[in-house]
Amino acid sequence: MERRLVDDPIGGTIGIAHTRWATHGIPNETNAHPHATKAVAVVHNGIIENFRELRAELAAAGIGHETDTDTETVALLTQHHMAQGMGPEAAARATIARLSGAYALLFLFEGEDDLLIAARKGSPLAIGHREGEMFVGSDAIALAPMTDRITYLEEGDIAVITRAGATITDAGGRPATRPVKTIALDHARVDKGGHRHFMAKEIAEQPMVIGNALRHYLSDAGDAIILPEGAPDFAHVERLVLVACGTAYYACLTAKYWFEQLARIPVEVDVASEFRYREPPIVPGTLAIFVSQSGETADTLAALRYCRDRAERLLAVINVESSSIARESDLALPILAGVEIGVASTKAFTCQLTVLLLLALKAARARGEMGADRLADLLSALRGLPATLNTAMEIDAGIREVARELAGAQSALFLGRGLMYPLALEGALKLKEISYIHAEAYASGELKHGPIALIDETMPVIVMAPCDALFEKTVSNMQEVMARGGRIVLISDAKGVAAAGEGTFQAVTMPTVDPVLAPILYALPAQLIAYHTAIAKGTDVDQPRNLAKSVTVE
Repeated sequence: MERRLVDDPIGGTIGIAHTRWATHGIPNETNAHPHATKAVAVVHNGIIENFRELRAELAAAGIGHETDTDTETVALLTQHHMAQGMGPEAAARATIARLSGAYALLFLFEGEDDLLIAARKGSPLAIGHREGEMFVGSDAIALAPMTDRITYLEEGDIAVITRAGATITDAGGRPATRPVKTIALDHARVDKGGHRHFMAKEIAEQPMVIGNALRHYLSDAGDAIILPEGAPDFAHVERLVLVACGTAYYACLTAKYWFEQLARIPVEVDVASEFRYREPPIVPGTLAIFVSQSGETADTLAALRYCRDRAERLLAVINVESSSIARESDLALPILAGVEIGVASTKAFTCQLTVLLLLALKAARARGEMGADRLADLLSALRGLPATLNTAMEIDAGIREVARELAGAQSALFLGRGLMYPLALEGALKLKEISYIHAEAYASGELKHGPIALIDETMPVIVMAPCDALFEKTVSNMQEVMARGGRIVLISDAKGVAAAGEGTFQAVTMPTVDPVLAPILYALPAQLIAYHTAIAKGTDVDQPRNLAKSVTVE
């Protein structure tokens, strides 16, 4: 497409475009944005959840579709409203009112060379200002080459944009004033993007950055995992050693379940600071994987150097491709999370999980432990995960209620089984990091081996439990807590909440996903619980006391 624009440039003074990730339909020219009718063209980031119902309505009116995308439905519905006599703005607003899901939308109309209409729900959107010109993009980084004057749209905003400026209404249709901010171009990558904190921005960015990681490691059709030259031959790996610190360590603990259950490779996971001094024996055929957001974590780097002449191969999973850990590994796999400013890692964690899961799936297929059909199902589910995360953002209101109560607690327990055990550990860490509430996590089956002594009416217990093969056992643990007056917050899917039966507990209902993918999705409530509890307590969310983003000393 880029070459076509060079060979056959488009004239004009107004236009819209979007580089899309294939959520609906394969990436080809037919499904490419913008989607246009005779009267309107639309670009869209996000997912329209009720597009099938809208398609059916349009079909009943004799209006057919030519693409596989949900975005085309937006254009056709707008055209339908205009055919009934509505003007461009009224037609766009009537269409937006019918949409369910997450979207950043931009409308361009035939014969209107000084009008764009933008709308935001769930997906970020920013307006750029320059004398006699206006721009719309996903964030300040995208707009930086054109302007440093940025207005961030808020949730539910609709903007009517001309070359003279923008008129914005809020989710209730009321006129709204959004400030124009001057962004230092050198610092565009560290702007909060209209959010109260960097952590909130980075939580919201997770669907986008996970999509970036998937696009990087999957084939164009999304049906194969593509690793760079020099990737390990998992068919001949005898043993895995995963080493990391903090949140990255919990990503490794999650990956242990994936590699062992899916690929049947024995895995050892170590905290880097223990590994380097324990001086463990490294047997032949060992692949050592080092996970670090910054790529400069001192203990992890020292562990890597210990393995240099001992392990068969050294693999780094990092966010900074020029970092020391990346340079000193045999191969570095970027997680593509982008700059992460909040000290409490969010989007880097879920991108680490995504890349590690892709590695485990690659290993499972290479070793003959997973059939082609099962791999195809999981890759399809992974491609849909960014949209599922967007949908899951709707738990925010319920999490705020949980956080208001949790803010008054002195201590909290997190419980999880199987793949949810490392997520319970991550949830406890997040709560400690930014709210300063003491929190511990246990495998649910360990509750009766000591921690149950702590349970009383003052002890909140957060249970992370999608309705999987271990769910019934988790419900038994919940009953033990409730029998002792403990306050339970159950984080599960709709089936799990229903199956938990009667009892005194709060429920946070998550979308349903394949159990293999659940850790990536369930990172979201762990992050939001910590974030909103910290807000309720008034602590410093982005720069918690005593902590640094990159730990470059022991």
